[in-house]
Amino acid sequence: MNKKKKVSIGAVIDEPGSTIKNKTGGWRSFRPEINQEKCIKCGKCWASCPDNAIRKNKKGEFEFNYDYCKGCGICANECPVKAIIMKKEEK
Repeated sequence: MNKKKKVSIGAVIDEPGSTIKNKTGGWRSFRPEINQEKCIKCGKCWASCPDNAIRKNKKGEFEFNYDYCKGCGICANECPVKAIIMKKEEK
C-alpha cells in the first residue's frame, strides 16, 4: 500500500507586501552597529542585506531598521572598511 502524504510548502509568501506586516527582528541574537565616522558610504551593506533592513537617512548615512533586521551579519561581512560590527543583542 502506497499512501501519499500531503506536504505543505514552507516559506511561501501568499500575498504581496506581507513581510512589511510581519516584523521579524524580534528573534535576533546579534545586532549590527555602524560607526558613521568610519563608513565610506559605499552602499555594500545596503545592497547585500537580504531583509532590506538598511536605509539611507537624510544626511546620507546608512542606518538599520531593527524591526526587520534578523542579525545575519552579512552587512558586517561585506563592509570593506569594517565600519559595521555585530554586538550581542541585549533584551
